[in-house]
Amino acid sequence: MKYFSIAPSEKLAGLVRCFWVLEMESFSGAPYIHRTMADGCIEMVFHYQGIFDELLNNEQQATSFSSGISGPSQQFKRFSIDQHFGIFGVYLYPFALAELFGIPALALTNEMIDTGTILGTAGKELEEKMMLARDNQHRIAIITQFLESRLTRRKIKYHAISETIRQIISTDGMSNVQRLADDSFLSMRQFQRNFKEHTGFSPKLFTRIARFQAALQKYPEKESLSLTDIAYDCGYYDQSHFIHDFKEFSGHHPGAYFSGKAEGTKWITV
Repeated sequence: MKYFSIAPSEKLAGLVRCFWVLEMESFSGAPYIHRTMADGCIEMVFHYQGIFDELLNNEQQATSFSSGISGPSQQFKRFSIDQHFGIFGVYLYPFALAELFGIPALALTNEMIDTGTILGTAGKELEEKMMLARDNQHRIAIITQFLESRLTRRKIKYHAISETIRQIISTDGMSNVQRLADDSFLSMRQFQRNFKEHTGFSPKLFTRIARFQAALQKYPEKESLSLTDIAYDCGYYDQSHFIHDFKEFSGHHPGAYFSGKAEGTKWITV
């Protein structure tokens, strides 16, 4: 298993958090289970080798797309594959969907839609180029050129709510929502409406997911931190709230997740 991330170009840095690659070059034994967690951000995903099956709640499976866009999600999903694979991802701020493609994040909340369906002919052409690229450096060049070309013709320019969203993410969900609304010079109702259009979620839910994501980032420190330490470090008032949110957004009790043996955590240790 191999995982690494790459910083975007300077032009894209305001919209793209990073590019990432996950590969498994050899395979043996039981199928690999991958679990996606709740996330307020958006991902473009290209499966250039191998296709995962999504494991549904009714114990059935459905073949996932070869490439697509995963919108902001408050849910966890499970995927399975029994062969070697390679995935290239683009991790975007939620407002990037509107700025690059003219689509509000609200339209893709809890949705995963294939590239051709959402971006039409341009999406199908992009998928083909990414699949046929000789290596990941070439894929970075292809997606960078594609996204930078969208920047030059975007109709939606900088929106004040974008900085608010960025601040919530950078403070791991510990920003004061009322203060952010006041700073935006909008009524709370206007602020909440604009915020939901750009993120897919209410400010309260978005900050909960941001705190949860901050907790996930504590995984490398699991040997030195207790669950109580992680909960307080991430702004939870008590451990019960931490456990409730963690189970809702990941499907795992935090104790199981930070044990290092939970399903869907293998890629984090590479």
